[in-house]
Amino acid sequence: MDMLIKKYGATNKGKKRLCLITNAICPIKDPNEGTKDDQVTIIADQMNAQGMRMESIVVRGRLSVEADKGIMDENDRLLSIFSKRTRAKLVQVESSISLLGALRTRNINPVTIFRGDLEVSPKMKIKIWVYKKTSEEKIPTLKKYSDKAPPTDKFATHEVKVDFEYKRVEDPSTVVPPEQRIKGYRYGPQVVPISSAEWDAVKFKPEKSVKLLGFTDAGNIMRHYYMKDVNIFIPEPGNTRAILAVSALARAMKEVDKVAILRCVWRQGQGNVVVGVLTPNISDRDNIPDSFYFNVLPFAEDVREFQFTSFSNLPASRQPTEQQQEAADRFVQMFDLAPSVKEESLLPDFTPNPVLERFYRYLELKSKHPDVAVPPLDETLRKITEPDPELISQNKLVLDEFRRAFELKVNPKKKSSRRSLCEKPSGSNEGNDYALVPAQSVNPNTNESTSSVKVEEIGDLTPRQDFEAMIARRDGPIWVDKAIMDMKNKIFNLVEDSHNGDNYPKAVECLNALRKGCILEQEPKQFNDFLHHLCKFCQEKNLSSFCEFLSSKQLMLISKTEAADSEVTDDEARIFMVIAEPMLE
Repeated sequence: MDMLIKKYGATNKGKKRLCLITNAICPIKDPNEGTKDDQVTIIADQMNAQGMRMESIVVRGRLSVEADKGIMDENDRLLSIFSKRTRAKLVQVESSISLLGALRTRNINPVTIFRGDLEVSPKMKIKIWVYKKTSEEKIPTLKKYSDKAPPTDKFATHEVKVDFEYKRVEDPSTVVPPEQRIKGYRYGPQVVPISSAEWDAVKFKPEKSVKLLGFTDAGNIMRHYYMKDVNIFIPEPGNTRAILAVSALARAMKEVDKVAILRCVWRQGQGNVVVGVLTPNISDRDNIPDSFYFNVLPFAEDVREFQFTSFSNLPASRQPTEQQQEAADRFVQMFDLAPSVKEESLLPDFTPNPVLERFYRYLELKSKHPDVAVPPLDETLRKITEPDPELISQNKLVLDEFRRAFELKVNPKKKSSRRSLCEKPSGSNEGNDYALVPAQSVNPNTNESTSSVKVEEIGDLTPRQDFEAMIARRDGPIWVDKAIMDMKNKIFNLVEDSHNGDNYPKAVECLNALRKGCILEQEPKQFNDFLHHLCKFCQEKNLSSFCEFLSSKQLMLISKTEAADSEVTDDEARIFMVIAEPMLE
């Protein structure tokens, strides 16, 4: 402290920083005057006067087992005085990984993203400040550097400026000036031009505010709903009424296990509204008030619903045995990173990002030695990125038991990155159980599958196989829509060109394929609308015999059970053909 004060004096207040790394297991000498508490208090007051910060990192591992617990407790109590009376932080770590995470070379000054009122109701508002609690730290942007400047120019910035020119497709030699450019937005296959004035007119321009929409049970908000960064809501510093109001609200929500849903607009002119969940955070320290954590929730368009076959539908031969289940349970328990007898491994607060850590280490090395090679991965960083060898060796028996419980065989089938339509959708009552497998080549003399041939249209010979191959293509965004549209046209042609119902079985086979494809690609509305349209078409063309044939095959609409995006209930899907039949008489 004396060295820092003599070096900087009254300047650079708030930038003077001490880092104390100790195991804190040795006794402290009694002072000549006063007590140890008095001595620590005098030092802490002087640190406050000089604007000095301190980080106390207590490293304890196997060394603390044989130490005197009374001495350790006294030292911990004395160090805690610093954190209570001054700008000091006390951290206890037990491993080299945690020590690496606790040594912060860069402290980020907190900046509020919102200061204003939390509107509980039109007549009740609480003054709050909002900070970011967690935010992803990214590798700094690497700037372009030019060595074209003459070496004698001491004022050269070596900066590279990038400029863009827009030219016409018809006349590449002509540059389009900014006033003649306009942005275009895709709407289906076409591009719709929208001027900046029009775009500004349709923009949503909400007022800056944070409003309470209501409360819900904490169990209704799933952890996987959380999006983006985490913010913390604190009462306005020094505002006693705000502190009491936030504390009362947070403790009431905690007691009844509720969370709040908020509508947030952080700044004036913000182009979007954020809806999120407010979770109470009850403080366990007297000098820190209660607060809230805030997480952004998804809108309907942000949620991704994926359909997976339930394991309960598998046969008994493919269900795990009791022995296999017990082996799996022991495997999970023994590899727990947070056992009750030890400190949790890889704590988020003390685990540095190995990518950033390695980048900055090499950057420092490169600044001193420009031609230095990339060093091997540090042992401490290896423990973050790879399984802990000590943990694996300790649980080798459990790992071997888990391996023996499951017989692993090589799959003889050809690997394919494409999705196959091989699953029969749950809830389907179709009479014909068609297995949708990768379509075979049209040429019967070859075993080459169409997985290696890119199908671009649905033919007359194998329309179902062509549809499956086309909808499985992932080399462009157009193939799914094109496959569905072509299959619809093929079904219309089969029904209309049928003679005494000779094409009806093939049309129903194509309908089955279309139905399964629409479930897989989350397009239930396309199939349901098409089935309605097909029945109306048959009624107008006096093709009621096809509807009767369709009814006998019990082909239904796609319900909500099969596809979350469907607007048809299970009952509506079942009675569709029953309602359609009288209309066709």
